[in-house]
Order: sequence, then C-alpha cells, then structure tokens
Amino acid sequence: MAASSPKMAEELEAAPLPEPESGVRPVRIILADSQAIFRAGLRKIFALEDDLRVVAQAETLGQTLSAASKFEADVILLESALAPNASEAITELSKAAPSARIVVVTSQPTQDETLEFYRRGAQGIVSRTIEPELLMHCLRKVAGGEPWLDEKSANWVLQAYRSQGVQANPGRPNVHLTQKEMQIVACVTQGMKNKEIASRVGTTEQVVKNYLRKVYDKLGVSDRLELALYCLNHRIADTGVPEVPERRPVVSEASPAALLTGAMNLKTS
Repeated sequence: MAASSPKMAEELEAAPLPEPESGVRPVRIILADSQAIFRAGLRKIFALEDDLRVVAQAETLGQTLSAASKFEADVILLESALAPNASEAITELSKAAPSARIVVVTSQPTQDETLEFYRRGAQGIVSRTIEPELLMHCLRKVAGGEPWLDEKSANWVLQAYRSQGVQANPGRPNVHLTQKEMQIVACVTQGMKNKEIASRVGTTEQVVKNYLRKVYDKLGVSDRLELALYCLNHRIADTGVPEVPERRPVVSEASPAALLTGAMNLKTS
C-alpha cells in the first residue's frame, strides 16, 4: 500500500507518559492492523485511559515484526487478516517478542481458527466488533498474565480435547482423591500458583509439586491444562468441605471458561 512506511513504528514512539497515580506502569500496546481508521479509533480510545499506551502501530506483518523487535510491548493487538497465514504470523511474533502477549482481532473467529491461534501462542481472540470497554478489559487481563477465553472458545477447546484425544487415557477407574489433593486441584483450576496454593493449604511449594505429581499419576494427565480439561470432562472439583475418608470427587459449578483460563494461565507453573 502507498501509505506504508518502514518508519511508521518509529513515528509513534512518544515521550514517556506520566505514571498513573497508582504507580502502575501503563500497558504498552502495539497496534497491528491494515485499516488506518481502525488504528486511529483505538488510539483515541486508549488515549483516554491512564493505564493504556500505544507505543507503535503497523499496517503490514513486516512492520509489525519490526515494531515488536524495536519497542517493548506488553500486548500486540494483531489483525488476523494482516498476514496470509495468521497462525504462522503468531509464531513469528512470539519469537520476535517473547515477552509480549498476542491478542488476535478477527471478523468472525471460527472453531478451527480459535484452536490453532491458541496452539500457536495467542493469549486472546476478539471479534472486530467487540465493544471498546470489553476490549480494554481484555487487554488489561492479558497484560496481567491471564489468557482471554470466552465461554464459546472454552467449549471449543474442551470439545477438541474430547474428540482429538489430547488425553488419550480417560483416567483410572474408581479414582479416589484425598482431601489435600482435592484442595490442590481446586486451587489449580482457580489459576493459583504453587506458592499461593502452599499458603492456602498450609504447606510448602515443594510439597504442592509432590501432590500434583501424584494427582497427575492418579488421573492419567501430564500438566495443569490437561488436569483442568479432565476436571471438565469428568466434572471433578473440590468444594473445600471437610475430608471424608476416600471421598469421591464432587460436581463442579465452575464454568468451562473459568477452569480453562486458570489452567492455561499457569500451565507451566
């Protein structure tokens, strides 16, 4: 396009904005979208927010990769149509800016796209028609380390898990979890880190890790994400009630999005 310029990202580098009164550093955003009017609109919206700052913008994948390598960003807001293959673009950007989290903007996300984007490292997927307030909420959540997963996306992930055999072993029959194990499972699906779990149940991080290994072995899963998927598939959770010897897991009232978001957020913890 004639409007393209290799200096576009540099032109948007501005003097540092004053820190918010709260002392929290603003969320730094790279806007990568082929439509100038869309970028301009978002910049005006974000400019009204004390904790959101656009540090660069791009209208091609090449410019996006350049901006990602030049500017420190917390979130890259990436239009899926910016590249012939959005999935590969996500992989490239993840390598170019490993500390930045990618939120994909698409006209109408499909199940296949959603699953592939998340597999490639996207932390959120939003529709182009998303309301500004919801988009800003998404960016703040993603910048804070939480993946953005709505109910539809969570159900698609769960369906893929069930149909594609992500966890081929359905778990061992008549599995019994102890009270401590059930408490730890509940904490994991709430998105808590090992340190937080240790504080909650009154033990050490190493003991929590030991318990998790035992739970994984009992249920036939390999990590936190598979644990959350297993909990959804078999409706397992803990309500925190006192232990009953060899108590069986109980039905969870948590939504698929809540359980999967917590697990995806802390998959490597």
